[in-house]
Amino acid sequence: MKKTTQLKTLIAGKRLQYICEAHNGLSAKIVEEQGFPGIWASGLAISSAFGVRDNNEASWTQVLETIEFMSDATTIPILLDGDTGYGNFNNMQRLVKKLEQRDIAGVCIEDKLFPKTNSFIDSDSQPLADIDEFCGKIKAGKDIQTDDDFCIVARIEAFIAGWGLEEALKRAEAYRRAGADAILVHSKKSHPADIEMFMREWENRHPIVIVPTKYYSTPTQRFRELNISVIIWANHMIRSCVAAMQKTVRQIYTDESLVNVEDTIVPVSELFRLQGASTLQRAEKKYLPTKGAAHRAIILAASRGIELGDMTAQIPKAMLKINNVPIITGTVNTLNKLGVKDITVVRGYAADRLKGANFVTIDNARHSQTKDLYSLYLARTCVEGEILIAYGDCMYRSHLIADVLAFEGDIKIVVDADFKGKSKSRDLVTCSRPYTNDFFIHRTTLKDIFVNSIQGDAHGEWTGLIAANSKGTKCIKATLEDMAARDDFESLSLTDLLKELLRVVKIHVVYTKGGWLDIDNLSDFRLAGGF
Repeated sequence: MKKTTQLKTLIAGKRLQYICEAHNGLSAKIVEEQGFPGIWASGLAISSAFGVRDNNEASWTQVLETIEFMSDATTIPILLDGDTGYGNFNNMQRLVKKLEQRDIAGVCIEDKLFPKTNSFIDSDSQPLADIDEFCGKIKAGKDIQTDDDFCIVARIEAFIAGWGLEEALKRAEAYRRAGADAILVHSKKSHPADIEMFMREWENRHPIVIVPTKYYSTPTQRFRELNISVIIWANHMIRSCVAAMQKTVRQIYTDESLVNVEDTIVPVSELFRLQGASTLQRAEKKYLPTKGAAHRAIILAASRGIELGDMTAQIPKAMLKINNVPIITGTVNTLNKLGVKDITVVRGYAADRLKGANFVTIDNARHSQTKDLYSLYLARTCVEGEILIAYGDCMYRSHLIADVLAFEGDIKIVVDADFKGKSKSRDLVTCSRPYTNDFFIHRTTLKDIFVNSIQGDAHGEWTGLIAANSKGTKCIKATLEDMAARDDFESLSLTDLLKELLRVVKIHVVYTKGGWLDIDNLSDFRLAGGF
């Protein structure tokens, strides 16, 4: 169905419909994806996005360019907030012609003078257009349109300007007779009294559109009872954008870092999706050089976590819910966002309770008699290519994983330099140099790793993250196979693996300060809620 026909049907239908504001191609696509049948291209929102006042300071050609992007990005109809039509009847005809060329379904014009002023700013002093002149503008638009279903909505500002019900009704009837496809009745009151009075007298002569920005607390059922045709949610996308951007930029400015915002905003991949990046991805495969194999991950999640008592009586520790999301799910989601899709999880305790669509599983039936190195050994066929190894009972900020995957080196680990004073520090390390702010510039390597030692000699705590390129992975796999021949192999941990690797290869250190949490006990679990 043509976009114009969609809008015409929406306006003329018997059921109350809703359209939502958008102000650019991205927001328009979000509105469509949510399920709205139409888009309101708000003058206030578009001018705000330009950073100018809602007084026709953005030219009609700039508005036209914006809504062309919106139209190209969507398949649902767009009703443009056309202010006063950007001039007289001649400007109106040119506007309609250009809108039809860009597949815009309709335009709403208001009966005020050009240049317009927003209805909620000094509204009582705003003069209204002459009725006959405005009717001529409507007729000019209807005469020039080539698509019979293109809609012109006439917006009445009588209540806004303080003229009252009689003037609103007089104008509505005149605009209906002039050919308007619907009448938009606007009010600035915090209750719907103006709309209720108008609808009682109007007696369903023609479709009515409302914008309940000020009287937003009115139950929607009341509008159904009044036989309203369309409700416009007029400026809430741009307002929510402003709130979100202010919060994010305030956090970045305060922290002088992106660490505390990265996991609260959408990943770049979501922007790519909204942009329709699948076409670009196909082109990249065709035109760009191959960058090598994608990373895979092994997550070791066989333990129960007996220190957590009844909380893990029926589930493994990795299935504990933090803010209603299991730990393992959070880790897998983070990996997916970073492009790591080949994920193997080694299960053990209550294995049947650890399931997910985005990973495969290997079971350690001897989890109660073995340690994590044995779990990794069971997954040794997955130790190939570019790999990440992580603990399933730890929570990691995405930047930790991204940093260690991107860091150059055959084998790399993440070390937390902010460890002193903590009640527990399990796997402490010494490095070739301590943490400094320029740790990305100077190459740091692991010197030793030891369990439960005195903090004073250490440079940091190992976070449980290991990453390796293809060369490093071969070394890990060979070392793992050699260690499997030892009599004490089942009692060994990843710490012992790192000690053995140090004999044959350099292990590079990626420093962090925080950004991870090991869930060992109830105190850790309580902290995790604010992680």
